[in-house]
Amino acid sequence: MITLENKINSNQSEGKQDKETVSKNIKDYGTTSVPEAPLSNIHCLTIIGQIEGHLVLPPQNKTTKYEHLIPQLVAIEESKDIEGIILILNTVGGDVEAGLAIAELISTMSKPSVSLVLGGGHSIGVPLSVCTDYSFIASTATMTIHPIRMTGVIIGVPQTYEYFNKMQERVVNFVTRHCKISKDKYNELMLRTGELANDVGTVLVGEEAVECGLIDEVGGLNSAVNKLRELIQSKKKEEIE
Repeated sequence: MITLENKINSNQSEGKQDKETVSKNIKDYGTTSVPEAPLSNIHCLTIIGQIEGHLVLPPQNKTTKYEHLIPQLVAIEESKDIEGIILILNTVGGDVEAGLAIAELISTMSKPSVSLVLGGGHSIGVPLSVCTDYSFIASTATMTIHPIRMTGVIIGVPQTYEYFNKMQERVVNFVTRHCKISKDKYNELMLRTGELANDVGTVLVGEEAVECGLIDEVGGLNSAVNKLRELIQSKKKEEIE
């Protein structure tokens, strides 16, 4: 039996929860309410900040942890409801092996995928930008191509050079397999001097990345979503046939 006292307590409890939700939304999102996304057959995956690998980065760094992304990608591959992936990047790069692991996983998925570079897709962000079935870059976005760098103690022996060379080859081979740029052109951009301060490499802005064959097209969110829906429909037709 519901008494007046119970009803008052219930209303007070609901009011308290509503206030806590509003406070959390203001703190996290800067708004009193968060719009609910309708059910969709497209999953949005974001790679933001620095890609964190085997070492934990300082707490002030904005990071994307590869151990968080890999289980998501496995779940997406197994999901019957998700039919496509849109990968949105704004990254400075990060751990080479972690970045390559994510890129390899996305490139071997059966679900159609499209990437969109916003802001930046630098360093190991380049393989991630090209690992999808089709790639877009915003007109103002940039991509930095440079050789692999390593921090920490480096032993000055020939084996160290061989290790660097093999790791660099892994990155170059992956990129050239998944886009239209040639190996010679990519190496020329990577080893170019005079463009980066205290470093070698090249910065490509929007259309420049398309002209050299690294990215498929200049575009934004609408273009990326439309292309992904087109790829999803094409895959469905192939399965029917």
